Amino acid sequence: MTGSATRTVTVVPLTADHADEVVTIYQAGIDEGNATFETVAPTWEQFDGAKLPEHRFAALDEAGRVLGWVAVTRVSDRCAYAGVVEHSVYVHPDARGRGVASALLKALVDSTEAAGIWTIQSGVFPENSASLAVHARAGFRVIGTRERIGRHHGVWRDTVLVERRSPHIG
Repeated sequence: MTGSATRTVTVVPLTADHADEVVTIYQAGIDEGNATFETVAPTWEQFDGAKLPEHRFAALDEAGRVLGWVAVTRVSDRCAYAGVVEHSVYVHPDARGRGVASALLKALVDSTEAAGIWTIQSGVFPENSASLAVHARAGFRVIGTRERIGRHHGVWRDTVLVERRSPHIG
């Protein structure tokens, strides 16, 4: 993908048709070092098995190329947490600054609200200021910093816990 002047973004349900591009974008985020504790993107089969199919979306450009994706996992199988999910949102490096993450988060909020999910949460590295800013614009609030929550390439890292609580549910 090369930098493009196009501004059209279409959000669609994320399917196996998007698999290669989703995994490539995931790996690009991993390679940058401030997106996740993961060091290698999962296979499509692993990704597909872990993410809830009704709450995952791809942002496409006018040519149908994947610009980014958003997906959720269950926080817990316990019934008390049935309305709580953890999400990830990734945007291709060449598509940043075009509203892709905002469009994806809006689609996610719309789908989770319709499904009765009352909390969307995520852990963001504090160095990832762009992600923290887009989450704030999408109605997420900072709950706090989880200090030295995990090791990444041998270094202890903090994460900022962000969440969006539904104003309509609960």
